[in-house]
Amino acid sequence: MNFKVLVLISAAIAFAHDLRAQGGSDPVIENIVEMAAEYADAEYDYSELMERLYFLKKHPLDVNKVRAEQLQDLLFLSPLQVEQLLSYRKRNGPLLELTELQVIDNFDMETIRMLLPFVYIPDDNPFSHITANELLKKGSGYFMLTCGQVLQQQKGYQRSAGDSVSFYSGSPAHILGRCRYTYGKVLALSLNMEKDAGEAFFSGAQRKGFDFYSGSLQLQGNGLPARVLAGDYSLQFGQGLAMWSGQGFGKGSLITSVAKNGTGLRPYTSMNETLFLRGFAATLEFKKIELTPFISLRKPDAAVNVSDETGEEERGALIESGLHRTPREISTKNGFHELLYGANLQYNASLLKLGLTAYHADFGRKMTQPDQPYRLYDFTAKQLTDLSLYYNYTLRNCYFFGEAAGTAGEGLAFVNGVLASLSPQLSLVLMHRYYQEDFYSVFNQAVAEGGNAANERGFYTGIVISPGKKTEISAYADVFSFPWLKYRADAPSSGYELLSRFAWSPVKTTRLSLRYKMENKQENCSEPAFIHILQAVRKQNFRFEIDYMVNRTVRLRNRAEVVSYNKQDEKKEYGYLMYQDVIYKPGRSRFSGNLRIGIFDTGGFNSRIYAFENDVLYGYSSPAYQDKGIRFYLNGHYKLAGAADLWLRYSLTNYVNKEEIGSGPDLIDGNKKSDVKLQLRVSF
Repeated sequence: MNFKVLVLISAAIAFAHDLRAQGGSDPVIENIVEMAAEYADAEYDYSELMERLYFLKKHPLDVNKVRAEQLQDLLFLSPLQVEQLLSYRKRNGPLLELTELQVIDNFDMETIRMLLPFVYIPDDNPFSHITANELLKKGSGYFMLTCGQVLQQQKGYQRSAGDSVSFYSGSPAHILGRCRYTYGKVLALSLNMEKDAGEAFFSGAQRKGFDFYSGSLQLQGNGLPARVLAGDYSLQFGQGLAMWSGQGFGKGSLITSVAKNGTGLRPYTSMNETLFLRGFAATLEFKKIELTPFISLRKPDAAVNVSDETGEEERGALIESGLHRTPREISTKNGFHELLYGANLQYNASLLKLGLTAYHADFGRKMTQPDQPYRLYDFTAKQLTDLSLYYNYTLRNCYFFGEAAGTAGEGLAFVNGVLASLSPQLSLVLMHRYYQEDFYSVFNQAVAEGGNAANERGFYTGIVISPGKKTEISAYADVFSFPWLKYRADAPSSGYELLSRFAWSPVKTTRLSLRYKMENKQENCSEPAFIHILQAVRKQNFRFEIDYMVNRTVRLRNRAEVVSYNKQDEKKEYGYLMYQDVIYKPGRSRFSGNLRIGIFDTGGFNSRIYAFENDVLYGYSSPAYQDKGIRFYLNGHYKLAGAADLWLRYSLTNYVNKEEIGSGPDLIDGNKKSDVKLQLRVSF
């Protein structure tokens, strides 16, 4: 089925349904996502976070009954703010009006502004009994189909390109399907389906249609167990050393996000094909005790090798791309079995939380020992057992947190910190981390500079100053070292990172921000050498942004960013990016949309600049602006009849100093790259 046929089918489905609609971009949600994802991998799938925030906006939390783990879904709330809201409610009883949030310690106007769309005070109690009739009448959900592709022909789709191994087995269309059903907070059903560009569809290696299927069923209530989940799920405990699957964020403009808020057991709804567990889990509550047993059996991607010494099959490194386009990529699919089972035990008091996580993993095959010296300490055994202890404790205006974790027969890791509200206008974060070279866990997403929480020592300090309701100043400094070798550093190395941000809102409709970021690290010298000498690499970013409402319908956003990259033995690189956003969102019109026109000029890969872009609903894109050119995109949203919504996105990058774009199978002959995306949602 080609892309044009899918577009026609999508349009036909849209006009065939007569249901209610909801859609459009949300500036509060976009701002939260951009700040949270600022430091994370640009290829990471942030659709799960966006979908979660949109869901909470549509189904806000009862501020008088909300639990700590539910508030922890809101990344902008620090653990100390969560504890102070719950403590205020315990001391003073239920909130009568949301304006009471202003009298809670550390709840500044910016925090309240972001919180208001996600909480409410109900007029009456929700229903408590479920019947089949209620499931049909009171349940809600949607089906969503998204199709997109690059419009220029890429080399991997040209059958005359030579080596057939590099040919993509499928069409260039990227097809994504989502289905959701919820019944209040009691029942949640989700199904995800995805075909990446280049993957076969109902043919070849993908006879079953989509390359990736993911689904879950969750039941939640006030009895025992409190929550049961079957299918794909994520677990988030402690500070992410031993068990943190799904999304995880670290350093960034959200200074307090380094103190992680573990949400425990939750459904997995992302399109990432690696960061999840698959099986059964439940959370049982016994007054102040929570017990979460879990079991997972999945088949991650990895190459299968044969040992020269023993002749036994071994697994290669875990492949996280989720791409199965070429014969080589297809051969790595489901490369090994991973059986994982364990439990989490957590004690919840009003000011103290203590937790213990233990699990055992069996990989079926031993991992091939990598040849690279920096990977000497990689975990290669068939089995592992991980254990972690974590805590958080609130003492007046201080929130202490930490975790200690270890792998049986391997290394240890520790992280400890404090988040303190020194005054209503001043907050401070201090965090120390110590990760041994041979520490390993299956789902490791603790705060780290090196990507994985291993082979690292570091100390982080951050500060947030709110001198008035209109102004906020935040900054952090992170000093780190790597006792063993790492990628592109053939000796122990060190570095530091600084970030400062100033935000000012002179009126409610205008927001101005300035940001400076500097990274100083050590890497191998660029020249080929028998022994590499480490050299300092410094990268600096300067950003200015203004966001303002022209009227109730039109919002404008401007950004200018300059970057400099300096490595000791290389020519210094500079780059800049300037763009203008226009966001049109009328109150009653069926149509809304936004566009961007940007110009950029960078010295190359090292001085590239990433920038958040508006996309279709739950979509996220943060492309690298690199080399020299102009980028344009246009998003449109139209409310069709009943509950059908249609989104259309078109983007174009025109380079002025290139004759070809990309490399290998993704090579485009020419200086233009454009793509189109069509999305249909039918709500019920």
